Amino acid sequence: MTVIIFAKILVALVAIEHLYILYLEMFMWTKPKGLKAFGMTPAVAEASKSLAANQGLYNGFLAAGLIWSLFHPHAEVAKELQIFFLLCVIVAAIFGGMTAKKSILLVQGLPALVALLFVWLT
Repeated sequence: MTVIIFAKILVALVAIEHLYILYLEMFMWTKPKGLKAFGMTPAVAEASKSLAANQGLYNGFLAAGLIWSLFHPHAEVAKELQIFFLLCVIVAAIFGGMTAKKSILLVQGLPALVALLFVWLT
């Protein structure tokens, strides 16, 4: 498998992860699955559901940018888009890890960092 194909697979996985986060934050936040995923009580989830939906939307934008990069017809532009959106994910993961939950660094930041390294190698 070439580095280019592997990099695209990793970018796609990061995009899929962020679509899943969108799903959890926008649609499952107050449901048992969301409560478990984010370790919240029903009262806290209910009080913060509009904020979570907003977060989910932003995760959707990150996923959309990464998906766009996979289908862009010009390889150089596609690579620049991948670098930009992966860096956005990494910055968001660092901020989330520092302010919300340290595991965000590992769960969101590490896959994006690995994908970014492979994109740079292409």
